[in-house]
Amino acid sequence: MTTTGLGSLPGDDIRGWMPAVLELVDLPFLPELPARPYGDMLSRSVAVLTELAADLQPAGWRLTGGGNSRASLDQRRARALLHEDLDVLEEYADGYQGRLKVQVTGPWTLAAAVERPRGDKVLADHGARRDLAQALADGVQQHVADVRKRVPGAEVVLQVDEPGLPAVLAGAVPTASGWSKHRSVDGPGAVELLSLFTAGAPTVVHCCAARPPIEVFTKSGAAGVAVDTALLNTAAWDQIAIAAEAGTTIYAGVVPTTGALPSAEKAADPLVRRWRELGLDPELLKKVVITPACGLAAAPSPADARARLKLLRDIVEVVGEAADD
Repeated sequence: MTTTGLGSLPGDDIRGWMPAVLELVDLPFLPELPARPYGDMLSRSVAVLTELAADLQPAGWRLTGGGNSRASLDQRRARALLHEDLDVLEEYADGYQGRLKVQVTGPWTLAAAVERPRGDKVLADHGARRDLAQALADGVQQHVADVRKRVPGAEVVLQVDEPGLPAVLAGAVPTASGWSKHRSVDGPGAVELLSLFTAGAPTVVHCCAARPPIEVFTKSGAAGVAVDTALLNTAAWDQIAIAAEAGTTIYAGVVPTTGALPSAEKAADPLVRRWRELGLDPELLKKVVITPACGLAAAPSPADARARLKLLRDIVEVVGEAADD
């Protein structure tokens, strides 16, 4: 079994975090530190966009038109921060061999968050959201290639974060006026744009929700799905079972991001119990990746977040023993 984190971490010390994630988890990842200006998940994705320029407004990121040569000061700062983080990764991962994960905001969550030049979300315009998704996919491809160049021994895994997709599918994203909602997107439409991200590297789609659209993720070609097991309803667990039996890797978020740190046994119990209730093969349980419930940026301190990452390997031992029973 394997452990990993889901990207975000507290504090602003990338040099302190990079060696920690290389040591504490089996699948290291490029940390996101949203406490820093331009260090959040949306800024990271805006930083890798090709052919599209954006600036930062009081309400968030907004497309401005034009190509890379017209990138705003905010976008250039986001890119500079990402490049600095990659420099740190290259330094500390010198000689590293194995899988290495990078994270990016998915096309649907980005379209529901970023505004068009003349107002309202990109989500409102079919053509604009496709252009945004394509620019993001092209940028991610270059980003992954850069990571491979900097860490030649790395087998890059791409995590696509889609916390906003359930609302997009349900037609629950409010318009700029707040008086109505954007039209819902159907499953095939969601699959179409997500599929742009599943060809260049093994991809896991992350969504913390009671009913994450697992079927959309698997149909898009994702090799894995990452969920918060404490949030999942019965229907979601049924979809998890179908995905696991079809060979999809389940990234099970079992460690809460805040509050008291549970024992390994307490954290593992809901996953093991549900697995048995669903009648799933215990051997499949051994293939589950153990993670925190979500990103750890809200953890009260870096020390607390490190403790939660360290706990993951203890949980692996408990789950492995349960699978052998």
